[in-house]
Amino acid sequence: MNIYLIFLTTIFLSFNHNAQQIPAPCSSPESNQFDFWVGEWNLEWKDQSGNIFNGTNSVRKILGGCVIEENFTGGGNPAFKGKSVSVFNPALNRWRQTWVDNQGGYLDFTGAFTDDKMVLSRSFQTTEGEKIFQRMVFYNISSDSLTWDWEISADEGVTWSLKWRINYKRKIGG
Repeated sequence: MNIYLIFLTTIFLSFNHNAQQIPAPCSSPESNQFDFWVGEWNLEWKDQSGNIFNGTNSVRKILGGCVIEENFTGGGNPAFKGKSVSVFNPALNRWRQTWVDNQGGYLDFTGAFTDDKMVLSRSFQTTEGEKIFQRMVFYNISSDSLTWDWEISADEGVTWSLKWRINYKRKIGG
């Protein structure tokens, strides 16, 4: 009986020791690079005519902290609504994001956090065969605010044109 108890204790300690050696999913520093975006936000931007619009964005970590979920609502009638999910892919050493919205949009991005900016980009081919690059740049990041730019390039990323800038302000108590 004592030999059996010693055997079970040895097995248990071996499993317990091995379990402590395995890092938790999404616990790498890179997996937390998008945490600056988590929270409740008030948004403001101008259209090309200078009209000011407002919106909100609710961003949270889900699925054990492995996924960043965004819920965007923008000004207009009807309101523009969208949702994204972002995850760090350690095999690629890149962030991946998928965006969908109430206008039938579906966009997929890949990117990284470097030089105090999160840059996610994608490319697609127009019906005329032109290759267009698009990117989102999160910068001027502080605990209470950040700036988000939507940019496009028709020359494979040599030059970029600003199409939309959103100023984020964290909701008080959010």
